[in-house]
Amino acid sequence: MNNFYSVQDVDNLDQLIQTAQSMKAHPLKHKDIGAGKLLVLLFFNPSLRTKLSTQKAALNLGMQVISMDMKDSWAWEFEDGVTMKFDKAEHIKEAANIICRYADIVAIRSFPSLKNKEDDYKDQVIKSFIKYSSKPVISLESTIRHPLQSCADLMTIKENCKTAQPKIVLSWAPHPKALPQAVSNSFLEWMNAAGHNVTVTHPKGYELDNEFMTGHKVEYDQEEAFKEADIIYVKNWSPLSAYGEVVSQDENWMITKEKLSKTNNAKLMHCLPVRRNVVISDDAMDSDHSAIYDLAENRLHTAQAVIYQILQNSSH
Repeated sequence: MNNFYSVQDVDNLDQLIQTAQSMKAHPLKHKDIGAGKLLVLLFFNPSLRTKLSTQKAALNLGMQVISMDMKDSWAWEFEDGVTMKFDKAEHIKEAANIICRYADIVAIRSFPSLKNKEDDYKDQVIKSFIKYSSKPVISLESTIRHPLQSCADLMTIKENCKTAQPKIVLSWAPHPKALPQAVSNSFLEWMNAAGHNVTVTHPKGYELDNEFMTGHKVEYDQEEAFKEADIIYVKNWSPLSAYGEVVSQDENWMITKEKLSKTNNAKLMHCLPVRRNVVISDDAMDSDHSAIYDLAENRLHTAQAVIYQILQNSSH
């Protein structure tokens, strides 16, 4: 693995998950592989789990880590051939070139503007850095994908479902703010790569991009979708048609323990942060159905597996 931007960058998905499971059992087994190497984290938007898990993963492998909040840095220009007379002080060409002379791996987290779908879906920040980077680049979430989250999602499903083909449901839930499609897009992409078909349930008008819906189906009736479900993955996303807007806050779509009781004793998953009693009720969050904290922990082990494989590849 050279870069980690999407599931297409993973050579062997089963092997990656097995590596993460090994890291979970023996987190310091490879504590010398990153000795003398530096991971630089660039955050264009806030983070809790991603920042902590990726830093600890690198430290467990013996790396040093520098984390930068990009609001404290010069504003970057990403367009080629422009005359830089306005608010952008540094071009991505110079920024990527210099950072890569310091770092051995660069990890980047960006966020969509949620104003223009076409612009956001170009994924300009991370794709531009990859274009000009001479070192491996890890996506800590981009405008349209969140591969580290999806890797942890897959690991958590494998831990909780012993059947080869569990019924997996991705359910929209209400939220007071407009949120990206990145987690949902990436979840569907990774489930498809792992051979799982997902039932996606949401109000009409909240359809996800066709690029990510391959192999999956839509069920507009949430109650029907939950029948016999083994996994309920909950996420809000804003619609594509009214891009970046909040079209529905229908409280009937909130996930409750009563709804989970009508599943096949399904495990409840959410990437966090979550708004209690808006997205998921307290009684569901704190129930035996919840695998949310296990999922958050697995962010560490999967990040460590990704960094480990990149370090392995760069040493050959």
